[in-house]
Amino acid sequence: MKKSLLPIIAVLLFSLTTVLSAQDFQGKAYYQTKTTMNLDEWGGREMSPERKKMIQERMKSFLEKQYVLTFNKEESVYKEDEKLEMPGQRGWGGFASSFSGGPKYKNVKEKELLQDQEFFGKEFLIKDELKSLEWKMGTETKVIGNYTCFKATAIKTVDEFDWRSMRRRQPKKEEKEADSSQTKKSDDPMDEVEVPKTIEVTAWYTPQIPINQGPDDYWGLPGLILEVNADRTTILCTKIVMNPEEKEEIEKPTKGEEVTQQEYTEIITKKMKEMREMYGGRRGRNGGRRN
Repeated sequence: MKKSLLPIIAVLLFSLTTVLSAQDFQGKAYYQTKTTMNLDEWGGREMSPERKKMIQERMKSFLEKQYVLTFNKEESVYKEDEKLEMPGQRGWGGFASSFSGGPKYKNVKEKELLQDQEFFGKEFLIKDELKSLEWKMGTETKVIGNYTCFKATAIKTVDEFDWRSMRRRQPKKEEKEADSSQTKKSDDPMDEVEVPKTIEVTAWYTPQIPINQGPDDYWGLPGLILEVNADRTTILCTKIVMNPEEKEEIEKPTKGEEVTQQEYTEIITKKMKEMREMYGGRRGRNGGRRN
C-alpha cells in the first residue's frame, strides 16, 4: 500500500511547491449542487408519472444550482451563478431563497464568516466565527477532473431549518399502536416535517491546490474540497481556473442588519411560529364555515 502511494505523494508535493511559489495566486472553482427529494414521502405515490415529472422539473430551480468559489490563500467567496428561471419555477425558487443564503465569505486565517441572507423580504448580514468540522482523514483516493483527491469524513450538526434535509416525519411506535380514531391530526403542516439532528459528510479534497477552502460551509482540510456528499445533497466541482488573467476582488458582504447565526436562527424561529399560528387560525375558521 505504501509503495503504491509513492508516485501520488511525489506528484502532490511537486504541485504544492509550484502553487505556493506564486505569492499572490487566486483561483475559481465552479460547483454543481444537486439535492434529491423523494416525492413518494409527500404523497407522490398517488400521482401519475406525468405529474411527478412536471413537479420535479419545477423544483429544479432550487434542487439543482450552480455556484462559483473565488479564493486565495486566506479568503473565499461562494456565491450562486444565477441563471434566468424557467416559466413556472418562480414560486419554488422564491420559497428556497428564504432559507438558502446569498454570497458567503470565509476567512480561514481570521476564522471569520460573513453571509448575505434575505429572509421574507428583509436582508440580514450574518457575522460569526468560522467553525470547522472534526474531519477524519482517510487514505482512499479518486480522481476528479485533473486532480487526485483524498477522502475525509465528519459528523455535522444540521440546522433545523435546512430544507435540504427535511423529510416527512415517521410516526413513533406508540403512535402506530394507538387507535387512529382517538388520534387527532394536527392542523400544522410543519408537524409532519422533521430534520435529522446530525448527518454524515464525506468530502474529497486535493492537496494539489493546498488551500484550506471549500464550497458552502465546508473547509478545514489540507487542500481544496472538490466534492461533498451530505445527506441527500451532492456538491461537485466541474471546473477550476487557477490564476486567471483578470483577478476578481474578494469582497466581504456588507448589506443587511448584522446578526450572529444564533440571533438569525431565533428570528427565523419566531417568524415561523407566527406563520404556523396564522395558518392554524385560518384552518380553524375555514373549518367553521364548512360546518
